Amino acid sequence: MLIDRGLKQLSLRRQCELLGVKRGRIYHKPKAETELNCELMRVMDKHLQEHPTEGVQSMVYNLAEKGYRVNPKRIRRLFKVMGHETLYRVRNLTKQGIKSYIRPYLLRGMKINRANQVWSTDITYIPMRRGFMYLTAVMDVYSRKRLASSLSNTMAAEWCVNVVTDAISKNGKPEIINTDQGSQYTSKIWTEYMENQQKIKISMDGKGRATDKTWIERFWKTIKVNYIYLNPAEIGKQLNSGINKFIEYYNSKTHHTTKQKPNERYNDTLSFVAA
Repeated sequence: MLIDRGLKQLSLRRQCELLGVKRGRIYHKPKAETELNCELMRVMDKHLQEHPTEGVQSMVYNLAEKGYRVNPKRIRRLFKVMGHETLYRVRNLTKQGIKSYIRPYLLRGMKINRANQVWSTDITYIPMRRGFMYLTAVMDVYSRKRLASSLSNTMAAEWCVNVVTDAISKNGKPEIINTDQGSQYTSKIWTEYMENQQKIKISMDGKGRATDKTWIERFWKTIKVNYIYLNPAEIGKQLNSGINKFIEYYNSKTHHTTKQKPNERYNDTLSFVAA
């Protein structure tokens, strides 16, 4: 969190103004979901890994077959909590009344041939035995290496900025960073940090186009199917430790998409550029 409650030089009000954050957000404590809602989200998330195009009504029918009698209103709200957006073709209406922080998709037709040319970052819902958390990760698109990750119980823009800052401090910075059009990324905090402070170009997926960030979407499916669902965590500390171990393994094994280990592929291109 970029807000410092102990800072004497700047009041909380002034810090919020500078960061473009509503002051009420720093006092808000989200209400925990019921045990039933958490169970429903776990079931839905697992189903959506194989069937990402399922909509609200389809999910109502699917849950009914499993013995859960829920109405579309609840499913729609839980989709929003999970950060899930159903994939379907829609008219492009973003040219009219476009938000000031939305940026165009810059990667179409681009040849990505070196490390730190393009990074991708995203947020996903992570189910636990009791409750859930959110995971964000930063990935180098060329090598598929995971450069940084973090767990949180909220999806704040400040959290996303902090994770990218961590990745930059360890690996240098990219030329372009690609995201979706989520509220965390179409915010003043994110945009000013990337474009003004770091001089990084921002690329954003088209609305409802998860295929524009297929690299990190594949990783979400891999970590959930190969680790999360097989090892449901009891507490956040256990979840964090397990995810870190899985990412370390993922970065050090050969992948069919690159025919190389992400760590080696990433370091090889950086060494070539430096030479």
